[in-house]
Amino acid sequence: MHKIAPYQDNDHDKLIEIWYQAVCRTHAFLTSEDIEFYRQMLQNGALKELEIWVEMHGNNEPAGFIGLNGTKIEMLFVDPDYHGKGIGRRLIEHAKKIKGSKLQVDVNEQNDGAYNFYKRIGFVQVGRSELDGSGRPFPLLHLALKG
Repeated sequence: MHKIAPYQDNDHDKLIEIWYQAVCRTHAFLTSEDIEFYRQMLQNGALKELEIWVEMHGNNEPAGFIGLNGTKIEMLFVDPDYHGKGIGRRLIEHAKKIKGSKLQVDVNEQNDGAYNFYKRIGFVQVGRSELDGSGRPFPLLHLALKG
């Protein structure tokens, strides 16, 4: 049974931990200092600026989450223990249900796993930036859901 629920304040620390574990596992191009920089942004309220939906697993613990700003997916992270179990796909399907099919997402160019995941779901590249949203030198691929 998969339940997707809106963000609750008491999920905050668990979502930060999911983010941290997932980034450590999938963002090999980031140094520990880079990861700490982004972790502080999240810890200091970045989650509260987004519409967050959380997939809960059996014991009502968060297993993954998606952060939306309108039709833009600002973040999608799944607990590495649950990678490959359909959580990311279900969260995107949920976003499509509530926001429509004009979803967009930016993916780090060096993150092949994320790029391939979005491509499998039907996203196509529509642009590229040399810098990430914080002005750091991590190129982003701009993707949009086709269809």
